[in-house]
Amino acid sequence: MSKRIIMLSFLLVSTFPFVLCRNYKMIVGTYTQGTQSEGIYALEFNKKGALVSKKLLAKSLNPSFLAFSPDEKYVYAVNETGQKSTVSAFAFDKKAGTLTFLSKSDVLEGPCHVYSAQNHVFTANYTSGSISILGRKENGALTDTLYNIIHPRYLYGPGRTGPSHAHQIVSSPDGRFVLATNLGTDGVFAYRYHPASTKNVLEFISETKVAKRSGPRHMTFSKNGKFLYLLNELSAELNVFSVDSACNLTRIQEIPLVDDISKTKSGADIHLSPDGKYLYATNRADENTITCFKVYKNGTIKRVEQYSTYGNAPRNFAISPDGKFVFVGNQKTNNITVFSRNKRNGKLKLIGKDIELGAPVCLLFYK
Repeated sequence: MSKRIIMLSFLLVSTFPFVLCRNYKMIVGTYTQGTQSEGIYALEFNKKGALVSKKLLAKSLNPSFLAFSPDEKYVYAVNETGQKSTVSAFAFDKKAGTLTFLSKSDVLEGPCHVYSAQNHVFTANYTSGSISILGRKENGALTDTLYNIIHPRYLYGPGRTGPSHAHQIVSSPDGRFVLATNLGTDGVFAYRYHPASTKNVLEFISETKVAKRSGPRHMTFSKNGKFLYLLNELSAELNVFSVDSACNLTRIQEIPLVDDISKTKSGADIHLSPDGKYLYATNRADENTITCFKVYKNGTIKRVEQYSTYGNAPRNFAISPDGKFVFVGNQKTNNITVFSRNKRNGKLKLIGKDIELGAPVCLLFYK
């Protein structure tokens, strides 16, 4: 009997080595100008959330935000370089841990976010208030920009217009729609996605307005696509929307990110836990915090707790795929903070704040 148990244990270990030995792996986009960073990095953490290795994958100029292709075989990085901004394509070899440069294409000024679909890559361009649409070739390389969508500027009076700052572009869970935030126009733009097209890739549906000078920044869908959570940068408020089958948004809740509204605010990033039961959002400026919210079945949220990120400017963060850890990139203090996460109540506990990396601004896990 004991021999059978020993043999069974051996077979289980042999059959599931990935489950027993898996580490957490991520790639990180950074700012290179004025920092010690050189481009895109790979980080690996053990099962306790401690850093195992840090490796420069590719030298690139200001690859601030990154996106995987749907199959994770390719990585796309915006290069925020003013009027000569570009988006770069890389082949990603997970086993070898390498990025191989494929191509680079021009986009309009100030790309700050990138999203990759099956046949296209989209960038949200902050400075020019626009979306650039590029094609994806079979080998992962990019075409030249197919066309640009210019968001209208906000009208403040005769001859007076305000800024237009496209900030993020995301897809609905079913891939049928693409949404973009615009910090300057206080709106969320919804488009129908036509994956086989080259001329009408994004078909405008609607613009949903939020409160003036709220500054829509980042958003995330619930897994079922029925709710959208929007973080406003300027007001540091969260908007919750119900989403119908035609991607029409109806606001059902507005809730502040911070308790003390007298402090300077700057909402940054927002993500749902893998099980969708908790929502997290970061705030920069005077606060430098990450806040946990409980998510109810009707889509509404309630604040649970708020935590210091032990750094300056928590630009971006990522939740491990199993939901056990939260990693926060503090841009201005060049460090990544690690929290363990209680999956039952959503609460966080600091376990590390001394992982050094120049201006980390985009953290993405991969399998």
